[in-house]
Amino acid sequence: MARRQFTRSTFDSINVTPLIDTLFFLLIIFMITAPLLEYSINVSPPSMNAEKINADTQSKTINVRSDGEILLNHQVITMDELIQILNGYKNEDSETKVFLRADRNVSWGRVVQILKSVKSAGFPNIFLVTTEETFQ
Repeated sequence: MARRQFTRSTFDSINVTPLIDTLFFLLIIFMITAPLLEYSINVSPPSMNAEKINADTQSKTINVRSDGEILLNHQVITMDELIQILNGYKNEDSETKVFLRADRNVSWGRVVQILKSVKSAGFPNIFLVTTEETFQ
């Protein structure tokens, strides 16, 4: 009587196709959501031809909506609260940069008033954030 012998073969490779599919799916999700996280406040700054500004971790961004509301860290605040908060930041670090992004429909007087308040709080480095000008 002949005896059959079964051989066991081992797999020496891992199927990485599902891993790559998942990686590409996550990459696409992050590429779609990343720009939305940065500019989640509805502000349309005016167009200008200016140099790009590199923001660092010590910088603070003030947003002014078209209705005149002031936002700092995505919270609506008043002018007095803005000055108090900026005075607190000034005590922490003297090299803090302040970026001011105002909607193009905000009156220039309101923007100048905020600039004066930030400057009087002791911040000499105030930057106006604009969008890149398109030439047609």
